[in-house]
Amino acid sequence: MPWSIFNRPSIQLGTLKAFLEREMVCRVDTFHPYLNLAETLGVETYRRISRNSWAGEALFSPLLFPEQEEKARELFNSVLSKKEAPHPDFSSTVSLIKETFSEWIDTVPFSSYDLIGFSICFNQLLPSLYMAEQIKKITEEIPVVFGGSSCTGSIGRSLLHHFPQIDYVVDGEGEQALLSLCMSLENHPVKPSPQATLINAAEAVRKSDELIDINDLPYPDYRPYFKEMRRTFSQSPIIPTLPLEFSRGCWWNRCSFCNLNLQWKKYRMKTADRMVNETDHLMEQYKCINFTFTDNALPLKEADKYFKTIGSKQIDLNYFAEIRAIRQPQRLKQYRQGGLATVQVGIEALSTSLLQKMAKGTTVIDNIAVMKLCAENGIQIEGNLITGFPTTTEQEIEETLFNLDFVLPYNPLSAAAFFLGYGSPVHDNYGKYGIQAILVHHKTKKLFPARYHKSLRQLTNGYRGDRTRQQKLWKPVYQKIEQWQNFHKERTGRGKAALQYRDGGSFIIIRQERPTGMPLQHRLNGLSRRIYLFCCTPREIEDILSNFNGLGEDSLTTFVKELCQKRLMFRENDRVISLAVHQIR
Repeated sequence: MPWSIFNRPSIQLGTLKAFLEREMVCRVDTFHPYLNLAETLGVETYRRISRNSWAGEALFSPLLFPEQEEKARELFNSVLSKKEAPHPDFSSTVSLIKETFSEWIDTVPFSSYDLIGFSICFNQLLPSLYMAEQIKKITEEIPVVFGGSSCTGSIGRSLLHHFPQIDYVVDGEGEQALLSLCMSLENHPVKPSPQATLINAAEAVRKSDELIDINDLPYPDYRPYFKEMRRTFSQSPIIPTLPLEFSRGCWWNRCSFCNLNLQWKKYRMKTADRMVNETDHLMEQYKCINFTFTDNALPLKEADKYFKTIGSKQIDLNYFAEIRAIRQPQRLKQYRQGGLATVQVGIEALSTSLLQKMAKGTTVIDNIAVMKLCAENGIQIEGNLITGFPTTTEQEIEETLFNLDFVLPYNPLSAAAFFLGYGSPVHDNYGKYGIQAILVHHKTKKLFPARYHKSLRQLTNGYRGDRTRQQKLWKPVYQKIEQWQNFHKERTGRGKAALQYRDGGSFIIIRQERPTGMPLQHRLNGLSRRIYLFCCTPREIEDILSNFNGLGEDSLTTFVKELCQKRLMFRENDRVISLAVHQIR
C-alpha cells in the first residue's frame, strides 16, 4: 500500500512470496497498488507526499473516520514543506485516492484467495486499514493478516483488538510465522474471531521463535511488481531501484533513540559470496543496475569482500546504503569503486556529550572524518542532526553551533526533530531522560478519533518533559543548518569541494570557499605540509609528535590552533584532523 517509494518493489512481499512458494504447495500473488496511486496523482506529487509519513496517513484518515476530516486536513497542510508550493488540495486528493482504489479493488478476485496479507511499515497503517476494510465488505469470510515493523509487540496486539478487519497479526520476522499460519489455515480453514478481547486476540498473534538463516532464503521475487509497473507506467521510461538485504538488525544496536530493530531477534548477515550471487541474479533477471540496501548498517567485513568483488566486475552498479561512521579511507574508497554512490550516515549530533546520551559510540571528530572521507571519495552523504533531544543542555547547543562551522564545506545534513519511538531505550527508560509521562502524539490525535487515543499503541509517541525548553534551545541550530544548506545551493563552484587542496610536492595550496566574499587561498610549506597531510584522518597529538622528530609540542599546539581558527583543521581533546579534501585532477 502507499506510501512506499513508487520506483522500488517491496522486498517484504518479494521475499515472503519466494519463501512460501518454496516451502509449501501454494500460489502467492503480490500486489503493489501504490503504483496505481502514483500514476493517478502524478509521480512528483506522490513522491512529495511519500516523503512525509504524517501527510500520507492524513489522506487516508477521513476514508476510515469521516469525522476526522478537518483535523486531518489541518495536519496534512501543516506537515508538507512550505518551500514546495502549492500544496495538493486535500479534499480533491482524498477523492482521487478513494476513486483509484475503488477501481483497483474491482480488478482483483479476492474471493479466490485463502489468506490476504498486508506488509506495513511506517506510513502504511491507515492505507492498509482502509483497504482491509474495503476487502472485508467484499469477502468477509477470508482472513486478513497484518505484519511488518508497525505490528511489533503490543502495537500489533492493539491493532488486532481495535480493528475487526484484522484477523491475524505476525509479530516479528515474517517467514516462519506466516508459513505456520498458512499451513494452519490449510488444515483448518475456519474463520477466526479474535477481536473480542485481548486475551482471545493473543491466539491470533503469530510469532516464530526460530532463528532463520538468511543465507538460506530464496532470492526475492519481484516479477509481479515489474508486471504492474509495465502496465501502469507503459508510456514512462522508469527503471526501478531494487532493494537488497545484506543483514537483519543492527550490529551496534545501542542507540538510545532507535526502535528500528524491534522485529529482529538477533543480528545476522549474509556472506559476501551469497550477496554477489544475489546481486548478479537480480541484475540479470530485471535488467537493473541501481540497488538500495535495506540494512540499518552494512556488515563491514562482508561488505569489504562484497564491494571488492563487485568492483572487479567492471560493471556500472550504483548503490545506496546506511552506514555507521567509517574512518578508514581505503575502505570507503573500495566501496566507492564497487558502486556505493550515496550513504546515509548516522551522524545524529555534533556534540560529543550529546552523542554519549544517544549511545552512538562515536564522537564529533569521528563524524567529521566520515563526512570528509565521503566528500573525498565522491560519495553523496545524507544524514540528520536530531534536534530537541531530551535533556540537551545549553553547552551542547553551543558546541553544536561551534562545530557546524567546521563542517560547512561538506554536504549539508538535515534537521530531524526527536520523536519518542515505542520500544526505544529512551521510551523504556523515559525518566532517565527527564520525561515525566508518555502521551498520545498530538498528530496521532488528528488521525484517529478520541475513542482510540488511550488504548491504541503507536510507533510514535508524545511525551511530557522539557519539550518547550528544547524548542527554544534548538532554534539557532535550525537557523544555522538552513544557512549551511543555502551555502551549498548558492555555491558557484558546485561539483568541486568547498575546501580543497592541491599538492605541489614540497607545498600544498588550500582553497577555501566562504558564505561571503572571495575564496581564500592558503599555502603550507615543508613540515607544515607534511603534518597537514599526515592528519588526513584523525591523529593523536602524541602520534604526530612521534612521527616528526624534533617537533615540539608547543609548536605543534600553536600550528594546530592557528589552522583550527581558520577552520582548516579540527581538534577534539588530543585528536586532530585536517579538513581540506584532496582535489584530484
